[in-house]
Amino acid sequence: MTFNRRNDRERETGEFEEKMLFVNRTSKTYQGGRRFRFAALVILGDRNGRVGMGIGKAKEVPVAIEKAKAIARKNMIHVPVENGTIPHDIIGENSTSRVLLKPAGPGTGVIAGTVPRSIAELAGITNMLSKELGSRNKVNVAYAVFDGLKNLRTAKQVRSARGLDVQARPQVVSAGSVSATTEGGAAQAGGAL
Repeated sequence: MTFNRRNDRERETGEFEEKMLFVNRTSKTYQGGRRFRFAALVILGDRNGRVGMGIGKAKEVPVAIEKAKAIARKNMIHVPVENGTIPHDIIGENSTSRVLLKPAGPGTGVIAGTVPRSIAELAGITNMLSKELGSRNKVNVAYAVFDGLKNLRTAKQVRSARGLDVQARPQVVSAGSVSATTEGGAAQAGGAL
């Protein structure tokens, strides 16, 4: 079997869905006129917990988009998705942008701005709430969302990091049973009243 980079590249992009969030045009004035350059923000995801983001810059839009796709492929992260939502609340930060991400119940959908919605949908999150705080710059918001998604942990990951038994579930104890089971708990409770 021969190695064919073009076919490998086509297969790799086939497994990911892409979404271009925006193209920014900048210009510099020279003696002969203005010269334009373009920056493209692209999100790649497989709708199964893997998502990446890239910003590409070039003198032409298609080249900028291709560069952004290549960078997004390199910057893939895995997002823990439980029952179509995220495991817990988190605030992602970048520069002056902060994004609050909250889990939501089934049937809620993704209630978010343009950037967080695109990233969540391509990551495979179907129910989530979010609020953009601070700067609403699309690039900074995208980085803030990625910061939040990178720092998400499942309950299993937290238990294993703390050295607790991964299989055991934490026991919820009611207030009445705590005072009865501790030595002298009933006497202390009665004496405190």
